[in-house]
Amino acid sequence: MAFLLVESRTMILKVKVYPKSKLEKIVKTQNEDLKVYLSEPPEKGKANKALIRILAEYFNVSKSRVVIKKGTKSRDKVIEILA
Repeated sequence: MAFLLVESRTMILKVKVYPKSKLEKIVKTQNEDLKVYLSEPPEKGKANKALIRILAEYFNVSKSRVVIKKGTKSRDKVIEILA
């Protein structure tokens, strides 16, 4: 998985989000970024909340450790995960 190690316990990821999908899933791309398919619509922060939830489950961390650093209103996001 492509990530930038900022500190010994922090990961930075590039994520492309696909809201209003039929299935929720995470797919690695060839360049090791992530594509995240969410069932929630991109309204009132619902997709962002779902993204945080699914990434927290995927990386086995609490939701408070997943932060959207860039792209809260875009499909292309930069995510910070504090391990």
